[in-house]
Amino acid sequence: MERLILPALLLVAAPAAATGMMTCHVPRAEWRSSEALAAELVKQGWQVRKAKVDGGCYEVYGTTPEGDRVEAYFDPKTFEKLLVVRRGQILYRKPQ
Repeated sequence: MERLILPALLLVAAPAAATGMMTCHVPRAEWRSSEALAAELVKQGWQVRKAKVDGGCYEVYGTTPEGDRVEAYFDPKTFEKLLVVRRGQILYRKPQ
């Protein structure tokens, strides 16, 4: 039984693989918390279901103030919106 627990813990503790939809290059020491991002989004009218790290960005699953259920990416330092996707359709992409 103990042999099965260790591999399971390693799988849980391992970081999730990035989806490749967005990449951020911000030193970890400069990041603001995901809780602060969620609070800011709620103030703007979002409903936040989940926030996690993906590709060095914050990836948020939630509902926009307009009622769209989306997956959105934000810069972890500035909280700038980078990409918003609904069911594979890009609703917003930050201009390059």
